[in-house]
Amino acid sequence: MKACFQRHKKLYIWLLADCVLLLAFFSLRGQRGLMNAIADGFTGPLRRNLGRLSYLVPFSVMELVEVLAVLFGIGYLAWSVIAVVRAKGRRRSRACGVALGAACILLSVWAGFCLLWGVNYWTDSFQDRSGIYAQPVILEDLRNVTAYFAEKTAEASGSVERDGHGLFAVPRAEILENSVRAYDGITEYFPFLAFDDPGVKPMAFSRLMSALDFTGFYSSFTGESNVNVDSPACMLPSTIAHELAHQRGFASEQECNFLAVLASTTCSDPAYRYSGWLIGYVYLGNALYSQDPDAYWAIRETLPEEVRLDLAYNNAYWAQFRDTAVQKASNKVYDGILKSYGDERGIQSYGTVVDLLVVYYGGLAGDRRA
Repeated sequence: MKACFQRHKKLYIWLLADCVLLLAFFSLRGQRGLMNAIADGFTGPLRRNLGRLSYLVPFSVMELVEVLAVLFGIGYLAWSVIAVVRAKGRRRSRACGVALGAACILLSVWAGFCLLWGVNYWTDSFQDRSGIYAQPVILEDLRNVTAYFAEKTAEASGSVERDGHGLFAVPRAEILENSVRAYDGITEYFPFLAFDDPGVKPMAFSRLMSALDFTGFYSSFTGESNVNVDSPACMLPSTIAHELAHQRGFASEQECNFLAVLASTTCSDPAYRYSGWLIGYVYLGNALYSQDPDAYWAIRETLPEEVRLDLAYNNAYWAQFRDTAVQKASNKVYDGILKSYGDERGIQSYGTVVDLLVVYYGGLAGDRRA
């Protein structure tokens, strides 16, 4: 052990530095003021500057980095095996160095993620900054707001381009181009959401992302919002609005789901408005179905045929990936990541968006009834 330490002293120092950084983060993450200061004064500006560099090219830098990381991992593994085999009399020392090197790299990536994005799980949330807090949902309120979203979805459905089968047919390129306007309608009411949106990037490996159950991904290392362009286009605008919520520094998935609805439904672009009402209806409808199936079906019957076609197409697309080993593994890993950063409900936290929608849109639904 002593000989290994002497031979690989620099790697041990690197490992110690990683451990100190991670220990500091997990020890101090509950200090809201400190986390706000780090996010506002350092990591937020750093991510924006990284984004400015990444957006100089049209392709996803995040995907390029991921491909290079996989190639590096394969190369490092192959080099390690060869190095250990050739070491002969000092194979144990060589194996020790190889293992230390791998641990240092992985811990450095983890520490970098904690610094660039992990702190945002512990900063002021959208609820803190807006004063709009999720509340326990009364079933009658859930019925009313779901009916309101069904009505608004029906109204918006006639303003979007459709193909010969009646399906949503707004070109994805047009949706991506208009992403810079996604939040224009809501910043008047919530000025802290103002941001110089750089847009989003389509992922080359979108089909793979569907298999992993991802519709989009914000990369804190490159400052990019990346979206899956293989999945149904009717949900693409709301997905874009979700990823742009992450651009604004909000880490909570349920809050970003709510912001996606809020931004999209107030956007001047018809495709975004329709997608926002549609995904909001899906969140609310799923919650209502679990509590009152009869009410759910009664409301669903009020939807025009073209909306039901879009919902059926979306369900059919995702059904091909449902319950696969890849999807289950991806969800388990992501659920663990959410919980490790303080979101105790993990993936189930997505249901909280319903509470926020009912609180915010409840008054509008009440006006509709009156």
